Amino acid sequence: MKSRDIEIGLAFVVVAGVLGVGSACMENASEAASAGAASATAGAGQVPLFEVDPLWPRPLPNHWVMGSTIGVDVDSRDHVWIIHRQATLAANETNAVGDPPRGSCCIPAPPVLEFDADGNLVGSWGGPGDGYAWPESNHGITVDHMDNVWIGGNGANDSHILKFTRDGRFLLQIGQPNMRTGSNDTQNFWRVAEIEIDPEANEAYVADGYGNKRVAVLDIQTGAMKRFWGAYGNVPDDSPIPPYNPNDAPAQQFRSPMHCAQPTDDDLVYACDRAGDRLQVFRPDGTFVREAFVAPQTLGSGSVWDIAFSHDEDQSFLYVADGSNELIHVLDRETLEVVTTFGDGGRQPGQFYGIHSIAVDSQGNVYTTETYEGKRLQKFTFVGYGSPPRDQGTVWAR
Repeated sequence: MKSRDIEIGLAFVVVAGVLGVGSACMENASEAASAGAASATAGAGQVPLFEVDPLWPRPLPNHWVMGSTIGVDVDSRDHVWIIHRQATLAANETNAVGDPPRGSCCIPAPPVLEFDADGNLVGSWGGPGDGYAWPESNHGITVDHMDNVWIGGNGANDSHILKFTRDGRFLLQIGQPNMRTGSNDTQNFWRVAEIEIDPEANEAYVADGYGNKRVAVLDIQTGAMKRFWGAYGNVPDDSPIPPYNPNDAPAQQFRSPMHCAQPTDDDLVYACDRAGDRLQVFRPDGTFVREAFVAPQTLGSGSVWDIAFSHDEDQSFLYVADGSNELIHVLDRETLEVVTTFGDGGRQPGQFYGIHSIAVDSQGNVYTTETYEGKRLQKFTFVGYGSPPRDQGTVWAR
């Protein structure tokens, strides 16, 4: 009898185990089905969803560390490029520098870093060299459709743009340093924030930027300036304007910094008037289309720091990096209304300290860099579409 009881007990254990495995499999299948449904094209009222990847990128080699990361872009291979400022590293962050060194860690990484899609560092270069003037203060990095790398600078004497091959071979310098000749100069710039590329037209759009107050358009091969404009398509005017006040009428010129100018696939150009909390939309010839204000009560450094477009064919959504409020605004690109936000201030994965630049890869993943003491590159994995709350906060990994 005792033996029979044991056999019955064992049978129940086996059945329970089978049921448990079956239940787990059903749950996994249900989750997979939900994930598959979420990954489909967005429906009415649905927006892109993300979660932070806290293990991306992989650690840098050679005891290297990054300073303020001041630009990010994604190339045709889905490699992620960043540029950072070595000079922003404090002495106690670089104890391995000096003669004799104060310790074994750490060393400033080269200014330009290239990561593959898995987060491995696969390229590094940058700094002063023969034939060109490296910027006093790096600002912005863009890889064009021919795999050439464009770099600006917002130092006091940075009035030029540099172009390199992907392995760091110098190709072209547009403009000369130490020029402060204003927003109607056709040869030089002043404190460029960012360069973006229109591959169809072979044109480069320059957010010119911290000193000047304009969008400038260049021939991608020669660097010749083809056209430029100020806010509302006006002729640029560098006259001082009062500090931003959300109760005042919108300024008729861009404020400093005029921080981005990015073309879309449907022949529009979106410009970041950072300190004015606004996006302005233009035709490629500079014709003004419309504007929208994002977090318009934001004072000081403003809310519209950088933008990127969603990876769907219509580029239906616009992602706005907001380095004052430390989050990403997701806008419906047709209405320019904010549909959700994610992020928060802090130093944990998924939070920000000075979110500065933003880019999207072909899979819809979002990459951000942080200036000031943020000094960080982060990845937010695209996980499909859904209907999240208006303010999501930190999108922690599930």
